[in-house]
Amino acid sequence: MRIAFLTSTPQSIDAGSGTYVGIATLAAAIRHRGIEVDIVAPRVRWPAYTLQRRWFNERLRWRDWSGYNALVGFDLDGFRLPVPHVASIKGVIADEAGHETGLVRRLLHLQAEWEHQNVHRAARVITTSLYAARRIQQLYTLPETPCVVPELIDLDAWRDVFESVDAAPDPARFAVLSVGRFYPRKRIDVLLEAARRVEDHIPGFELRVVGDGPQNRRLRALAPRSATFLGTVSRRALAAEYKRCDVFCLPSVQEGFGIVLLEAMAAGRAIVAAASSAVPEVAPHALLVSPGDAESLAEALFLAWRDPALRHTIARAGSERVRVYDAPIVAAQFLEALALTGIHHAAFR
Repeated sequence: MRIAFLTSTPQSIDAGSGTYVGIATLAAAIRHRGIEVDIVAPRVRWPAYTLQRRWFNERLRWRDWSGYNALVGFDLDGFRLPVPHVASIKGVIADEAGHETGLVRRLLHLQAEWEHQNVHRAARVITTSLYAARRIQQLYTLPETPCVVPELIDLDAWRDVFESVDAAPDPARFAVLSVGRFYPRKRIDVLLEAARRVEDHIPGFELRVVGDGPQNRRLRALAPRSATFLGTVSRRALAAEYKRCDVFCLPSVQEGFGIVLLEAMAAGRAIVAAASSAVPEVAPHALLVSPGDAESLAEALFLAWRDPALRHTIARAGSERVRVYDAPIVAAQFLEALALTGIHHAAFR
Protein backbone atom coordinates (compact mmCIF):
# COMPACT_ATOMS: atom_id res chain seq x y z
CA MET A 1 0.00 0.00 0.00
CA ARG A 2 1.47 3.32 -1.03
CA ILE A 3 0.21 6.91 -0.88
CA ALA A 4 1.95 10.06 -2.08
CA PHE A 5 1.51 13.30 -0.15
CA LEU A 6 2.28 16.20 -2.48
CA THR A 7 3.14 19.46 -0.74
CA SER A 8 5.22 22.54 -1.46
CA THR A 9 4.78 23.67 2.16
CA PRO A 10 8.21 24.13 3.80
CA GLN A 11 9.15 21.00 5.72
CA SER A 12 9.78 22.61 9.09
CA ILE A 13 7.69 23.97 11.94
CA ASP A 14 9.23 27.45 11.79
CA ALA A 15 8.46 27.97 8.08
CA GLY A 16 5.64 25.49 7.45
CA SER A 17 3.67 26.28 10.60
CA GLY A 18 0.53 24.26 11.38
CA THR A 19 0.24 23.00 7.80
CA TYR A 20 3.57 21.20 8.09
CA VAL A 21 2.67 19.82 11.53
CA GLY A 22 -0.67 18.51 10.28
CA ILE A 23 0.79 16.81 7.22
CA ALA A 24 3.72 15.27 9.08
CA THR A 25 1.51 13.97 11.92
CA LEU A 26 -1.01 12.51 9.48
CA ALA A 27 1.72 10.77 7.48
CA ALA A 28 3.18 9.24 10.64
CA ALA A 29 -0.23 8.03 11.82
CA ILE A 30 -0.99 6.39 8.48
CA ARG A 31 2.43 4.73 8.39
CA HIS A 32 1.70 3.33 11.84
CA ARG A 33 -1.19 1.44 10.20
CA GLY A 34 1.26 -0.31 7.88
CA ILE A 35 0.66 1.91 4.85
CA GLU A 36 3.60 3.49 3.05
CA VAL A 37 3.42 7.27 2.74
CA ASP A 38 5.90 9.23 0.65
CA ILE A 39 6.02 12.98 1.21
CA VAL A 40 6.90 14.58 -2.12
CA ALA A 41 8.16 18.10 -1.46
CA PRO A 42 10.81 20.53 -2.71
CA ARG A 43 14.23 19.67 -1.32
CA VAL A 44 15.47 23.25 -1.11
CA ARG A 45 13.41 26.30 -0.21
CA TRP A 46 13.48 29.11 -2.76
CA PRO A 47 13.35 32.79 -1.76
CA ALA A 48 10.45 33.26 -4.22
CA TYR A 49 7.91 30.92 -2.61
CA THR A 50 5.09 31.46 -5.12
CA LEU A 51 7.42 30.77 -8.04
CA GLN A 52 8.67 27.63 -6.32
CA ARG A 53 5.12 26.37 -5.81
CA ARG A 54 4.38 26.81 -9.50
CA TRP A 55 7.60 25.09 -10.60
CA PHE A 56 7.03 22.25 -8.14
CA ASN A 57 3.58 21.60 -9.60
CA GLU A 58 4.80 21.75 -13.17
CA ARG A 59 7.36 19.07 -12.35
CA LEU A 60 4.70 16.87 -10.71
CA ARG A 61 3.05 16.53 -14.13
CA TRP A 62 5.95 14.52 -15.52
CA ARG A 63 6.49 12.06 -12.69
CA ASP A 64 5.48 8.41 -12.91
CA TRP A 65 2.71 7.87 -10.34
CA SER A 66 1.89 4.29 -11.35
CA GLY A 67 3.35 2.85 -8.14
CA TYR A 68 0.87 4.67 -5.89
CA ASN A 69 -2.61 3.69 -4.76
CA ALA A 70 -3.57 7.34 -4.20
CA LEU A 71 -2.19 10.84 -4.63
CA VAL A 72 -3.07 13.52 -2.07
CA GLY A 73 -2.27 17.12 -2.98
CA PHE A 74 -2.34 19.56 -0.09
CA ASP A 75 -3.79 23.04 -0.61
CA LEU A 76 -2.94 24.13 -4.18
CA ASP A 77 -0.52 21.27 -4.85
CA GLY A 78 -1.70 18.91 -7.54
CA PHE A 79 -3.53 21.46 -9.66
CA ARG A 80 -1.50 20.49 -12.73
CA LEU A 81 -1.68 16.71 -12.29
CA PRO A 82 -2.90 14.77 -15.36
CA VAL A 83 -4.07 11.85 -13.18
CA PRO A 84 -6.87 11.57 -10.54
CA HIS A 85 -5.97 12.86 -7.10
CA VAL A 86 -7.47 14.03 -3.82
CA ALA A 87 -7.20 17.70 -2.84
CA SER A 88 -6.72 18.13 0.92
CA ILE A 89 -7.19 21.79 1.81
CA LYS A 90 -5.50 22.77 5.07
CA GLY A 91 -5.90 26.52 4.63
CA VAL A 92 -8.23 28.21 2.15
CA ILE A 93 -5.76 30.54 0.44
CA ALA A 94 -8.43 32.88 -0.93
CA ASP A 95 -9.71 33.30 2.64
CA GLU A 96 -6.21 34.04 3.93
CA ALA A 97 -5.60 36.58 1.16
CA GLY A 98 -8.48 38.71 2.41
CA HIS A 99 -6.50 39.50 5.56
CA GLU A 100 -3.26 40.50 3.82
CA THR A 101 -2.14 43.63 1.98
CA GLY A 102 0.23 44.71 -0.78
CA LEU A 103 2.45 42.24 -2.59
CA VAL A 104 1.63 39.39 -0.19
CA ARG A 105 -2.05 39.76 -0.97
CA ARG A 106 -1.44 39.76 -4.72
CA LEU A 107 0.72 36.64 -4.50
CA LEU A 108 -1.86 34.86 -2.36
CA HIS A 109 -4.57 35.70 -4.88
CA LEU A 110 -2.42 34.06 -7.56
CA GLN A 111 -1.95 30.98 -5.38
CA ALA A 112 -5.69 30.99 -4.64
CA GLU A 113 -6.40 30.71 -8.36
CA TRP A 114 -4.26 27.58 -8.47
CA GLU A 115 -6.04 26.21 -5.41
CA HIS A 116 -9.35 26.96 -7.15
CA GLN A 117 -8.19 24.83 -10.08
CA ASN A 118 -7.04 22.12 -7.71
CA VAL A 119 -10.39 21.61 -5.98
CA HIS A 120 -12.24 21.55 -9.31
CA ARG A 121 -9.87 19.02 -10.88
CA ALA A 122 -9.70 16.72 -7.86
CA ALA A 123 -11.65 13.47 -7.60
CA ARG A 124 -12.52 14.47 -4.03
CA VAL A 125 -11.92 17.46 -1.76
CA ILE A 126 -11.11 17.03 1.92
CA THR A 127 -10.76 19.87 4.40
CA THR A 128 -10.31 20.29 8.13
CA SER A 129 -13.45 22.08 9.38
CA LEU A 130 -17.00 22.97 8.47
CA TYR A 131 -15.87 26.59 8.33
CA ALA A 132 -13.21 25.75 5.74
CA ALA A 133 -15.69 23.63 3.77
CA ARG A 134 -18.11 26.56 3.55
CA ARG A 135 -15.37 28.97 2.50
CA ILE A 136 -14.16 26.58 -0.21
CA GLN A 137 -17.68 26.41 -1.62
CA GLN A 138 -18.17 30.17 -1.42
CA LEU A 139 -14.81 31.33 -2.70
CA TYR A 140 -14.12 28.60 -5.24
CA THR A 141 -17.73 28.00 -6.39
CA LEU A 142 -17.49 24.31 -5.65
CA PRO A 143 -20.92 22.66 -6.12
CA GLU A 144 -20.34 19.81 -3.65
CA THR A 145 -19.55 20.20 0.04
CA PRO A 146 -15.99 19.02 0.79
CA CYS A 147 -15.54 16.08 3.12
CA VAL A 148 -14.47 17.24 6.60
CA VAL A 149 -11.66 15.37 8.34
CA PRO A 150 -10.26 17.41 11.24
CA GLU A 151 -6.65 18.10 12.06
CA LEU A 152 -5.01 15.68 14.43
CA ILE A 153 -2.57 15.49 17.31
CA ASP A 154 -0.36 12.64 18.46
CA LEU A 155 -1.50 12.58 22.07
CA ASP A 156 0.92 9.84 23.14
CA ALA A 157 3.90 11.78 21.79
CA TRP A 158 2.77 15.05 23.38
CA ARG A 159 2.06 13.40 26.73
CA ASP A 160 5.53 11.88 26.69
CA VAL A 161 7.18 15.25 26.10
CA PHE A 162 4.95 16.97 28.67
CA GLU A 163 6.02 14.40 31.24
CA SER A 164 9.68 14.84 30.32
CA VAL A 165 9.81 18.56 31.12
CA ASP A 166 9.89 19.93 34.64
CA ALA A 167 7.65 22.98 34.37
CA ALA A 168 4.51 24.30 36.04
CA PRO A 169 2.69 27.62 36.48
CA ASP A 170 4.37 30.03 38.89
CA PRO A 171 1.88 30.97 41.65
CA ALA A 172 3.46 34.43 41.82
CA ARG A 173 2.79 35.11 38.14
CA PHE A 174 -0.06 34.94 35.64
CA ALA A 175 1.38 33.73 32.34
CA VAL A 176 -0.44 33.94 29.02
CA LEU A 177 1.03 32.02 26.08
CA SER A 178 0.43 32.57 22.36
CA VAL A 179 1.89 30.44 19.57
CA GLY A 180 1.80 31.03 15.82
CA ARG A 181 3.27 32.53 12.68
CA PHE A 182 3.36 36.32 12.62
CA TYR A 183 0.87 37.08 9.85
CA PRO A 184 -1.64 39.97 10.02
CA ARG A 185 -4.56 37.54 10.27
CA LYS A 186 -3.14 36.13 13.51
CA ARG A 187 -3.81 39.50 15.22
CA ILE A 188 -0.87 39.29 17.61
CA ASP A 189 -0.99 43.09 17.65
CA VAL A 190 -4.46 42.90 19.24
CA LEU A 191 -3.11 40.58 21.93
CA LEU A 192 -0.22 42.95 22.60
CA GLU A 193 -2.67 45.81 23.08
CA ALA A 194 -4.80 43.66 25.39
CA ALA A 195 -1.68 42.85 27.41
CA ARG A 196 -0.90 46.54 27.70
CA ARG A 197 -4.37 47.13 29.13
CA VAL A 198 -4.15 44.46 31.82
CA GLU A 199 -0.48 44.41 32.82
CA ASP A 200 -0.97 47.07 35.53
CA HIS A 201 -4.06 45.34 36.91
CA ILE A 202 -2.97 41.70 37.11
CA PRO A 203 -0.10 41.08 39.55
CA GLY A 204 2.75 39.19 37.90
CA PHE A 205 1.15 39.34 34.45
CA GLU A 206 3.37 38.00 31.67
CA LEU A 207 2.71 37.46 27.97
CA ARG A 208 4.96 34.93 26.25
CA VAL A 209 4.86 34.71 22.46
CA VAL A 210 6.30 31.79 20.48
CA GLY A 211 6.77 32.17 16.75
CA ASP A 212 8.22 34.23 13.95
CA GLY A 213 7.16 35.58 10.60
CA PRO A 214 6.78 38.60 8.33
CA GLN A 215 5.46 40.88 11.09
CA ASN A 216 8.23 40.08 13.57
CA ARG A 217 9.88 43.50 13.62
CA ARG A 218 6.59 45.40 13.74
CA LEU A 219 5.19 43.31 16.58
CA ARG A 220 8.32 43.59 18.68
CA ALA A 221 8.11 47.37 18.30
CA LEU A 222 4.54 47.27 19.61
CA ALA A 223 5.29 45.03 22.58
CA PRO A 224 4.38 46.22 26.09
CA ARG A 225 6.82 45.64 28.93
CA SER A 226 5.01 42.44 29.99
CA ALA A 227 5.63 40.71 26.63
CA THR A 228 8.49 38.33 25.89
CA PHE A 229 9.14 37.11 22.34
CA LEU A 230 10.69 33.64 22.31
CA GLY A 231 11.10 33.10 18.57
CA THR A 232 10.95 29.58 17.16
CA VAL A 233 11.49 26.90 19.80
CA SER A 234 11.89 23.13 19.90
CA ARG A 235 8.97 20.87 20.72
CA ARG A 236 10.41 20.22 24.16
CA ALA A 237 10.76 23.94 24.87
CA LEU A 238 7.24 24.53 23.54
CA ALA A 239 5.88 21.82 25.84
CA ALA A 240 7.52 23.57 28.76
CA GLU A 241 5.86 26.85 27.76
CA TYR A 242 2.46 25.16 27.61
CA LYS A 243 3.00 23.67 31.06
CA ARG A 244 4.18 26.98 32.55
CA CYS A 245 1.31 29.10 31.28
CA ASP A 246 -1.98 29.71 33.04
CA VAL A 247 -3.88 30.54 29.84
CA PHE A 248 -3.32 29.92 26.15
CA CYS A 249 -4.52 32.72 23.86
CA LEU A 250 -5.26 32.62 20.13
CA PRO A 251 -6.40 36.06 18.88
CA SER A 252 -6.43 35.01 15.19
CA VAL A 253 -9.36 36.07 13.01
CA GLN A 254 -8.72 33.47 10.29
CA GLU A 255 -8.06 29.83 11.10
CA GLY A 256 -8.93 26.89 8.89
CA PHE A 257 -8.58 24.81 12.05
CA GLY A 258 -5.90 25.82 14.59
CA ILE A 259 -3.63 22.95 15.62
CA VAL A 260 -2.24 25.02 18.49
CA LEU A 261 -5.67 24.75 20.11
CA LEU A 262 -5.22 20.98 20.25
CA GLU A 263 -1.77 21.37 21.78
CA ALA A 264 -3.17 23.65 24.48
CA MET A 265 -5.98 21.18 25.18
CA ALA A 266 -3.49 18.31 25.41
CA ALA A 267 -1.49 20.36 27.91
CA GLY A 268 -4.62 20.86 30.01
CA ARG A 269 -4.63 24.62 29.70
CA ALA A 270 -7.53 27.07 29.60
CA ILE A 271 -8.03 28.81 26.26
CA VAL A 272 -9.01 32.38 25.45
CA ALA A 273 -9.58 32.98 21.75
CA ALA A 274 -11.31 35.11 19.15
CA ALA A 275 -14.71 33.74 18.17
CA SER A 276 -13.87 33.62 14.47
CA SER A 277 -13.49 31.19 11.57
CA ALA A 278 -13.05 27.57 12.76
CA VAL A 279 -12.12 28.41 16.36
CA PRO A 280 -15.63 28.06 17.92
CA GLU A 281 -15.98 24.76 16.06
CA VAL A 282 -12.69 23.37 17.34
CA ALA A 283 -12.79 24.84 20.86
CA PRO A 284 -16.40 25.65 21.79
CA HIS A 285 -15.50 25.27 25.46
CA ALA A 286 -12.99 28.15 25.32
CA LEU A 287 -13.56 31.67 26.58
CA LEU A 288 -14.40 33.27 23.23
CA VAL A 289 -14.29 37.02 22.53
CA SER A 290 -15.11 39.46 19.75
CA PRO A 291 -12.54 39.13 16.91
CA GLY A 292 -10.05 41.96 16.60
CA ASP A 293 -11.27 43.65 19.80
CA ALA A 294 -8.44 44.39 22.23
CA GLU A 295 -10.84 45.54 24.95
CA SER A 296 -12.87 42.32 24.83
CA LEU A 297 -9.68 40.28 24.86
CA ALA A 298 -8.33 42.22 27.84
CA GLU A 299 -11.59 41.67 29.72
CA ALA A 300 -11.42 37.93 29.04
CA LEU A 301 -7.83 37.70 30.25
CA PHE A 302 -8.79 39.60 33.39
CA LEU A 303 -11.74 37.27 33.96
CA ALA A 304 -9.53 34.21 33.50
CA TRP A 305 -7.07 35.58 36.05
CA ARG A 306 -9.78 36.44 38.57
CA ASP A 307 -11.60 33.09 38.28
CA PRO A 308 -9.32 30.04 38.70
CA ALA A 309 -12.40 27.79 38.79
CA LEU A 310 -13.35 28.96 35.31
CA ARG A 311 -9.84 28.21 34.07
CA HIS A 312 -10.08 24.73 35.55
CA THR A 313 -13.46 24.08 33.91
CA ILE A 314 -12.21 25.18 30.49
CA ALA A 315 -9.02 23.15 30.84
CA ARG A 316 -10.86 20.01 31.91
CA ALA A 317 -13.31 20.31 29.00
CA GLY A 318 -10.41 20.68 26.60
CA SER A 319 -8.63 17.63 28.00
CA GLU A 320 -11.74 15.58 27.29
CA ARG A 321 -12.45 17.09 23.88
CA VAL A 322 -8.95 16.64 22.46
CA ARG A 323 -9.31 12.86 22.56
CA VAL A 324 -11.46 12.86 19.41
CA TYR A 325 -8.57 14.47 17.54
CA ASP A 326 -6.04 11.79 18.49
CA ALA A 327 -3.90 10.73 15.53
CA PRO A 328 -5.07 7.09 15.16
CA ILE A 329 -8.74 8.16 15.15
CA VAL A 330 -8.31 10.92 12.58
CA ALA A 331 -5.97 8.87 10.38
CA ALA A 332 -8.71 6.23 10.09
CA GLN A 333 -11.18 8.94 9.08
CA PHE A 334 -8.78 10.26 6.46
CA LEU A 335 -8.24 6.81 4.95
CA GLU A 336 -11.99 6.29 4.82
CA ALA A 337 -12.35 9.58 2.96
CA LEU A 338 -9.75 8.40 0.44
CA ALA A 339 -11.58 5.12 -0.01
CA LEU A 340 -14.80 6.92 -0.82
CA THR A 341 -13.19 8.58 -3.85
CA GLY A 342 -13.36 5.30 -5.73
CA ILE A 343 -9.62 5.53 -6.49
CA HIS A 344 -8.27 2.04 -5.75
CA HIS A 345 -11.18 1.71 -3.33
CA ALA A 346 -10.37 -1.78 -2.06
CA ALA A 347 -6.81 -0.88 -1.18
CA PHE A 348 -7.88 1.31 1.72
CA ARG A 349 -10.26 -1.15 3.41
